[in-house]
Amino acid sequence: MSSSPAFSSQTLEQGAPLAALLERLRSRFEDRFSASQALREQHGRGESHHTPAIPDAVVFAETTQEVSDIVRLCAEAGVPVIPYGTGTSLEGHLTALHGGVSIDLSRMTKILRITAQDLDCTVEAGVTREQLNTHLRDTGLFFPIDPGANASLGGMAATRASGTNAVRYGTMRENVLSLTVVLPSGEIIRTGGRARKSSAGYDLTRLFVGSEGTLGIITEVTLRLYGVPETISAALCSFPSVEQAVAAAISVVQLGIPVARMELMDRGLIDAVNRYSSLSLDVEDTLAFEFHGSPAAVAEQVEMVAAIVEENGGRDFAFASTPEERNRLWKGRHNAFYAVVSQRPNAKGWSSDVCVPVSELAGCILMTRELLKSCSVPAAILGHVGDGNYHVVFAVDPQNKAELDEVAAINKAMVHHAISVGGTSTGEHGVGTGKIDYLRREHGSAVDLMGIIKAAIDPKGIMNPGKILPDDAFPSDH
Repeated sequence: MSSSPAFSSQTLEQGAPLAALLERLRSRFEDRFSASQALREQHGRGESHHTPAIPDAVVFAETTQEVSDIVRLCAEAGVPVIPYGTGTSLEGHLTALHGGVSIDLSRMTKILRITAQDLDCTVEAGVTREQLNTHLRDTGLFFPIDPGANASLGGMAATRASGTNAVRYGTMRENVLSLTVVLPSGEIIRTGGRARKSSAGYDLTRLFVGSEGTLGIITEVTLRLYGVPETISAALCSFPSVEQAVAAAISVVQLGIPVARMELMDRGLIDAVNRYSSLSLDVEDTLAFEFHGSPAAVAEQVEMVAAIVEENGGRDFAFASTPEERNRLWKGRHNAFYAVVSQRPNAKGWSSDVCVPVSELAGCILMTRELLKSCSVPAAILGHVGDGNYHVVFAVDPQNKAELDEVAAINKAMVHHAISVGGTSTGEHGVGTGKIDYLRREHGSAVDLMGIIKAAIDPKGIMNPGKILPDDAFPSDH
């Protein structure tokens, strides 16, 4: 093994090829090309603690063909390409570690097709989940994957995102039917059709879902849709301890009760959310539930979950009885990351993202609680406990190396423990730059096969270099 085929910086150091490329892009895209410092800085940083790294230029693409043209020019010049959606990445996906061109897809916002009879649609990559659901409002359909941030659907596919209702509806992996992708050469491909199953060839859709822009740029996404439930009910229940809350959640999963959401929030998070979102929730370790179905089905789910909650020491349900109350509750939960960060001036967020088999969840959270007892940094535990995915959000001072080292050590211990019990370093945020060091521990020699795939599809290493794969993952002849 040797260093990555991912981009050699010699071309940029020489300057002339890059300068010539930028001039061609400026001439071609005019006011949709920018090399301004402010815009470059915006496109070189995400939402979390990762060190910014700015691109040499930003181009706003409006069609798949334009993305293809940009990539083709960058490939000819040997210049890196970094896709950009809405900038909500938590793992440094959009940082331009070697400079290059950021392709902003936020203007690709066409909803190309909705086929209600087949419960699917095709959208451009810049369409956000909120935009799609607003458009679907009068059709009786909705797209359920809800990572919290109003992310672009292309970005959600690229990171294999999920969210609060994955326990019922799955993740982007299960809900993407096919993609349009621009390859590193500029070639445009479709990864599949609209059929709900196919045995025709390799599953390229699953290869690109979660590839984080390292194999190509997703420009269109075909998605599964669902009927809006006849009845939706949400409720909160507090517990004397996190352990009892987790025990209740595990019982709900093991009994197969089809809850739509089941979210854990520890008392520290509830306190932060109350202050940030002007709520008045009881400051206790809490589970938040949402139930979807017919009135009879929802009533049955509520009754079964209420019995489990009581068995585990939980208090009576507090129902969010109107859509407005329900929206306020989930908006508060979705703002949890910002709520924790807001506790300190000038802080940045650092969110862990381990996911484990549900049977291992209680032990993992207990271990995490022990780690946090001596932590000097404000932190809170939350998670999509129905599928074993939980987070610790830390509010760190990005200039304080001691704090960063302390949180890194806690995160490392969490990841190592999760992997040791059959879990993963990242349930939904993706690898980016933040989880690279754990990939080989999690996947072993399979990482070398990933490197072979990357080198075959992107031999020049221009596609979002420095993300997902460690340097030792690549064949020695690259």
